[in-house]
Amino acid sequence: MKLLGIGSRINHETYGKGVITNVTSDLYWVTFMDKGLETITLDSAFEVIEAVTEAVDTVSFYEVEKSLVYMLKKWSDISEVVPIADKYKGGTIILKPADTALKAYELPIDKFFQKIIMVRDRLRVMEQRINSSDLDAQGKVDLQQYITRIYGSLTSFNILFKSNSHNFVGQRARK
Repeated sequence: MKLLGIGSRINHETYGKGVITNVTSDLYWVTFMDKGLETITLDSAFEVIEAVTEAVDTVSFYEVEKSLVYMLKKWSDISEVVPIADKYKGGTIILKPADTALKAYELPIDKFFQKIIMVRDRLRVMEQRINSSDLDAQGKVDLQQYITRIYGSLTSFNILFKSNSHNFVGQRARK
């Protein structure tokens, strides 16, 4: 039995006319005009209206999505969800000037925390771009050490993280 490729048009006894939109190792995913998306087994009975017989890649949509999510996480500044420590949820940071004539500034701690996460994520992207750049080995090492020192400067904010696995790690801790 020769597999039909994506884009093949069929006429199914129960579902009517449709187009194959995905193929897995045991199913055709078909979008039918009257019934919407349905899956049918590869050996189902149907009439082939127009066959696309190019090489069929039986990678599922789930596998494609999983790969795409991995690449986006690796190469973009899209960040993972990093929870703030429970004791700080809904809290406020108050910046109180030494001059009592001036008004204090209040900032929701969750908003402040998200800004810290954005800085961390952008540093990670910068590290990845340095590693994949055309810089010579010594140039890469120098920039990596500089970024590690930046992480070290940010360790004061580790108190805000719910999980230690998300903490900033400076030069001493990395050795």
